[in-house]
Amino acid sequence: MALAFGLPSTLINWRWLWLTAAAFLGGALNAVAGGGTFLLFPAILGMGALPVAANATNTVALWPGQLTSIAAYREDVRKNLRLVWPMALAALMGGTVGAMVLLRTPQMTFLHLVPWLLLAAAGIFAASGPVTRWLERRKATTIAPAHRRRLPVFLATVALGFYLGYFGAGSGFLIITMLSLFGWQDLHEINALKVVTTTMANGVAFVIFVIHGQVIWRYCLLAMVTCAIGGYGAARFARRIPQQILRTIVVAIGLGMAVWFFFKQ
Repeated sequence: MALAFGLPSTLINWRWLWLTAAAFLGGALNAVAGGGTFLLFPAILGMGALPVAANATNTVALWPGQLTSIAAYREDVRKNLRLVWPMALAALMGGTVGAMVLLRTPQMTFLHLVPWLLLAAAGIFAASGPVTRWLERRKATTIAPAHRRRLPVFLATVALGFYLGYFGAGSGFLIITMLSLFGWQDLHEINALKVVTTTMANGVAFVIFVIHGQVIWRYCLLAMVTCAIGGYGAARFARRIPQQILRTIVVAIGLGMAVWFFFKQ
């Protein structure tokens, strides 16, 4: 894998340049629409990293930005502590299993899964627009009381936590859809619960990947810093770009990466 994708060693500087650009753009996408994994994971893989290590490094690099997002939603988190704690526990459980399964997945098996995972995630993003519009039109008159929804939400969060620990691209929209289907309508509350879930699942995956030595720190540290810069810059200008355009860009990138990986195999 040292010369992954057939690139000669003389192009190593271009790989570093692309990794920096992908981390910057990935951080920007995560700040305004999601989907940063579509760029950062292939870029780390292109540096010659083994597939599982590339995914682990991507998860660790993006996690600090998720952690700081909790501070932005702290008031909404406090309002929903009765649901935050079970969802956090469910995310920890699912994320732990997902990360451990990833570490036990053979490298070539995971590499062959990558285009399918990217294709599925791109499909999730493509469906997010129509589904969101449907959820906005959906009436909440038949929704069960909150205490009756906690167990289904807990079980669904365990499943989503598994996906987060294993790969995770597009998981934010899945969490938003799940909560909306269970009757939550306040977007700030939904985003707060989403941030807690992703932070917990990826946080436990972070620890597991570090303990098992799967993080390539020379790539990870660069990506952490550059993602933060990209996210900060994008947050300042995000409102100038229509969400539909951002969503289309994310889907196009995801589909393009999936097709490229299918072609390489």
